[in-house]
Amino acid sequence: MFKLMIVDDSNIIRNRIERCLQEQPIDVVATATNGEEAIELFKKHQPDLVTMDLTMPKVDGLECIKAIRAINAGANILVVSALSDRVTGLKAIQYGARGFICKPFTDEQLTLALGKLMQKSRS
Repeated sequence: MFKLMIVDDSNIIRNRIERCLQEQPIDVVATATNGEEAIELFKKHQPDLVTMDLTMPKVDGLECIKAIRAINAGANILVVSALSDRVTGLKAIQYGARGFICKPFTDEQLTLALGKLMQKSRS
């Protein structure tokens, strides 16, 4: 069973991700509404997977990715963002995110992207 932390300032998106993954071998151990909260919860729960929004209050997703990777260089972070501009997506990958899907996303896109991360973390 993989542990997941969902980071998004939208309650609708957090609930959607959680609902979408009910059939998966994934246990949602934490949800955060901003990057600051996410960093604290990451330290506490050490999840295997993180879904990360980029546009959030307090600490944005890019800064949060950097902070989480500083805590655990092997963190598996999937960016889930409406910011589909290439520059931001590439920055997120440079900072250590392992994948990127755009909102709005389908359940299939989310499960496929997380599935790839779970396979990477096994190898």
